[in-house]
Amino acid sequence: MHPSIRPGGVAVVTGSAAGIGLAIAERLAKEQMKVVLFDENAVALDQAASSLLSRFGHAAITKVQGDVTSQEALDRLQSHCSGLGPLSLLINNAGVIPKAGPWDGAETWQRVMDVNFWSVLRLQQLFIEKLISQRSPSAIVNLGSKEGITTPPGNAAYAVSKAALRVLTEQLSHELRQRCDHVTAHLLIPGYTFTPMNFPEMSRDTPKPKAAWSAEQVVDRMVERMDAGDFYLFCEDNEVTRDVDQRRMQWSADDLILNRPALSRWHPDYQAKFARFLHGETAP
Repeated sequence: MHPSIRPGGVAVVTGSAAGIGLAIAERLAKEQMKVVLFDENAVALDQAASSLLSRFGHAAITKVQGDVTSQEALDRLQSHCSGLGPLSLLINNAGVIPKAGPWDGAETWQRVMDVNFWSVLRLQQLFIEKLISQRSPSAIVNLGSKEGITTPPGNAAYAVSKAALRVLTEQLSHELRQRCDHVTAHLLIPGYTFTPMNFPEMSRDTPKPKAAWSAEQVVDRMVERMDAGDFYLFCEDNEVTRDVDQRRMQWSADDLILNRPALSRWHPDYQAKFARFLHGETAP
């Protein structure tokens, strides 16, 4: 187990009332951590806290209601955490996925960037110096996306926000290596996952599609690869293999190296060549 995941350590999980955030909170409660749930949905937050307390009688659960884009809410979150003990783990999970193209409305773009990128930066600014000064093992995990790596067309705002978050987390990891050896940063990259973000109408009785991983599988991979020392906590799913994901990423990187058209994977002149590459052709 990564040393940041330890009994008695304080873990902050944003967007923790449902989906991957709730599954992470459940795992950390099981590991006897003090879990701080942060979410803007007050009703779902109450339900999540009650569920954790009923499942894990020993759990130390703190709930803080607020929007990650509000500095006042983030300051309240920091204040609640300060009395709980040393912070061990910060999970920046909160995210939104409304669609916006390259020239669509500024309001949607602003919301996506505020939640998916700027809030993460602000939380890092609030907590990093404390983590460094504590001198105890700790970690930051930011929730990335494969769309921040291969940047497929269809939702430019989301792809841009997750690409920015990937670069921010890579830079954070590098800077932490220069400063200390007890704080690490990681980028969790889920595949196709059965969560309310991907299935807005899902309920407790909605069957999970065979192709999707459960949120719990994503969390298991996160814990496993953090323990192995990975930065990129990469998840496949039941439909797309690790090899296919790697070939998609390689093709995307080679667009720049080979001076192909942007997003050539979706360009009609390159689709057949990409299909051959995906099925084993070695040349990009």
